Amino acid sequence: MAGWRQAVELAMTSEEIEGLTALSRSRTEPASRVSRAAMLLAYRENPSFFAVGQRLRVHHQTVQRCVERAVAYGALAALDDRPRPGKEPVITPEAKAWLVSVACDKAKEHGYPHELWTTRLLARHAREHGPAAGHDCLAHLVQGTVCKLLGQEEIRPHKVRYYLENRDAEFEQKMAEVLCVYREVQVLKKASAKSNRRGKPVAIVSCDEKPGIQAIATTAPDLPPEPGVHASFARDHEYKRHGTLSLLAGIDLLTGKVHALVRDRHRSREFIEFLKLLDAAYPASTAIKLILDNHSAHISRETRAWLDAQPAGRFEFTFTPKHGSWLNLIEGFFSKFARSVLRHIRVTSKHELKQRIMAGIDDVNRHPVIHTWSYKLAEAA
Repeated sequence: MAGWRQAVELAMTSEEIEGLTALSRSRTEPASRVSRAAMLLAYRENPSFFAVGQRLRVHHQTVQRCVERAVAYGALAALDDRPRPGKEPVITPEAKAWLVSVACDKAKEHGYPHELWTTRLLARHAREHGPAAGHDCLAHLVQGTVCKLLGQEEIRPHKVRYYLENRDAEFEQKMAEVLCVYREVQVLKKASAKSNRRGKPVAIVSCDEKPGIQAIATTAPDLPPEPGVHASFARDHEYKRHGTLSLLAGIDLLTGKVHALVRDRHRSREFIEFLKLLDAAYPASTAIKLILDNHSAHISRETRAWLDAQPAGRFEFTFTPKHGSWLNLIEGFFSKFARSVLRHIRVTSKHELKQRIMAGIDDVNRHPVIHTWSYKLAEAA
């Protein structure tokens, strides 16, 4: 005959009682925690497993296990499930390491036409080649498991993150030279603000080319917005190409004026034409300092020959380092111009595109903006 169940003495602090009371009334906590909190509170009032089970409509052994855990680990700790061993993992660590190593290769290196893996392709490759590599557990690998395993290792072989390789051994030195020019601009601005008198006249121009501006025409008229019917312009998907143009531009960092030239190409002869434009825009006594990149037209034999024929000190070039076009202020102007004047532009010919680009430059020059460089400028002091 089974013996009587012994009542277990359960001691709880006032803080634990308050916590259990709040949990037993909660409407957001998991139901298991709410139920166990109610069991412990009911057992404190009436220390009988059977009576508490009848009151809360649970088996008395459930109440007994909950109380015994509370005695062993504490009242609040007894509310959570104890850790269980769970099922043994099917995929071995060796198989996981093999899968990750394959994912770190390109798909084309394993004979596929794809450049990068997709998770579906990687799962198929593991099913076909994993058992031959000694990993039979991969014979039935599915795409979802591949995503899970790669996520654990924080590997995303189906994505590309771009970086910029430093290909200029003298990057820091060339950057410092550009920053020194911007520092000179800052000094000249402060001196001009304090006094109307200036020393030797200097013009500092940030210049570059924006090639490949497309002259695209519509094949059907655009439909204007109509209140209550169409909120935006409607445009036919078909279009006609008329070729491309190149914008050669330079912005005076002291006045904000933009000097521009629009041509079909941007070779040495077009760059020399732009230099002649600058030469005509400033008095002969003004030193013109240009910030520009290492485009072949800027350093060609034809360009150097034209510069050698100019008066000494008339033109001075400061080149940005390779992959350092972000150091050139004109790039910011090009970005703004592309997002305003050139945005969704449609023309009937290259001639019309040229006219509208120059009209946009004239509009900018009516209200010039003096650009200011501040990044790392203190290092050039």
